[in-house]
Amino acid sequence: MEYQIYHLPDGLRVIHAPVKSDAAYCGFVVNAGTRDENRDEYGMAHFVEHCLFKGTVKRNARHILNRMETVGGELNAYTTKEETIIYSVFLEEHIGRAMELLSDLIFNSVFPQKEIEKEIEVVLDEINSYEDSPSELIFDDFENMLFEGHPLGHNILGEPEVLKLFTNEKTTRFFGRNYSSRNMVFFSMGKTDFKKIVRLSEKYLTASHYSNEVLKPSFSLPETERKQARLNKNTNQTHVLIGNRSYGYRHPKKRVLLLLNNILGGPGMNSRLNISLREKSGLVYNVESSLTSFADTGVFSVYFGTDKKNTDRCINLVLKELKRLKTEKLTGNALHSAKRQLSGQIGIAREQRENTALNMGKSLLRFDKYESLPEIYRTIESVTAEDILETADEIFDENRLSSLIYE
Repeated sequence: MEYQIYHLPDGLRVIHAPVKSDAAYCGFVVNAGTRDENRDEYGMAHFVEHCLFKGTVKRNARHILNRMETVGGELNAYTTKEETIIYSVFLEEHIGRAMELLSDLIFNSVFPQKEIEKEIEVVLDEINSYEDSPSELIFDDFENMLFEGHPLGHNILGEPEVLKLFTNEKTTRFFGRNYSSRNMVFFSMGKTDFKKIVRLSEKYLTASHYSNEVLKPSFSLPETERKQARLNKNTNQTHVLIGNRSYGYRHPKKRVLLLLNNILGGPGMNSRLNISLREKSGLVYNVESSLTSFADTGVFSVYFGTDKKNTDRCINLVLKELKRLKTEKLTGNALHSAKRQLSGQIGIAREQRENTALNMGKSLLRFDKYESLPEIYRTIESVTAEDILETADEIFDENRLSSLIYE
């Protein structure tokens, strides 16, 4: 996919991809997430994301929500441990309206104290709802184990006792520290001409009155060690996560691990874990392996839910599949098929324009470019069977595999 990049004088980078569609997308990716919080700010990155919609210098919350909704558009946002994304989906003719509104939220939010107090209650309800979903909660608890004492090791939603102390002053401080033009990217996808995107960017996206200097807290990653925990959650099923720290998104072996993960427990029904635990044994409804990548580290994990009486058997089957990938070299045909499957999945995913627009912004923020499909295909094709064995031996080291069980 072709794309164009423009640099505004204050350091904000703008990326645009032309597509022939009446639907358009645009928004900001901000280099600010959970790992940028100090200890008295746990949950603040996510909280700021919520509060961006609660009032600006010239708009109240109701006006913000109606601005895109009244023309059939949507406003969306979410927070990760390293980034915050605020964006809009709309008919292409409303590109100016969307860019003006988003710039107002990013550069002119005021965080009214009354709205903060209401939003604290909303997030507390969100935390309670999340606690009722063990198949989601277990992933956060597992990361807390792997990164104990580090900002990557606490929940994005935060902790109730910390949230209740949030004020306009604290929220504004975090916002001002992180929402700098040089610390974010603006992305756009639609049939609007790039010259018009540039004109609108110069009109709306240069209003930042915050310093371009971004001061981020620095915390050393904890030593990698094997950890095991069993928690009584009174669930009908046993929920299990087995995994280890893995590669960050800048690591040279990241595509090797992506391919390896896809073979083991990716979305395909032909993954080794799905065949072993579900198709052959009938022990689970869902089993999957997944990767979460940060700038300097990552998480590899295998998740499944099963009847309590089958827990140990399932764990042994998972460990058996991990050992196979460490000790049995893939044949040429098996490796070729795995590469073709992953390349096909990536190619199809690129057709999902909303996700592609978001990934385009994140990629520019992280790497200052957006990889083309041919570039990605070439890196996948370069993976060898020896690379798979070596990476599996490193990531699936039984002396470093941690586990978390809800029962």
